[in-house]
Amino acid sequence: MSNEILTKWGQLTDFIANRFDHKNPDLNAILFIIGIRELGTISDSNFSKDEKVMLLHIATCKILSYSGYYELEGIDSDGWPRWKSIKPIPMLDLSEQELFLKQHIIEYFDKEEILAF
Repeated sequence: MSNEILTKWGQLTDFIANRFDHKNPDLNAILFIIGIRELGTISDSNFSKDEKVMLLHIATCKILSYSGYYELEGIDSDGWPRWKSIKPIPMLDLSEQELFLKQHIIEYFDKEEILAF
């Protein structure tokens, strides 16, 4: 992983840890936070297992939308965003997938003006 990505990822995890009192947030924890943010309103913070999976999906689609992999189709009747695949995600090994997602998460926090790098 490049030094720049490592530095920014460290800044991001420190920000999340301080903001949410969560020690060493991992990739899934950060995706979960993004998913909740993209959902918008939270009527009940006790999400079912299926809803948690959907939150991770929403977050993944949102962060990959910046590179044209997904496009928002709209909001369903329950208020959940629906995404459609625009182009295939590249085939990557596990470490490359992690780097790919981290780069997009960093871009999300930057473009959404949540954290300036």
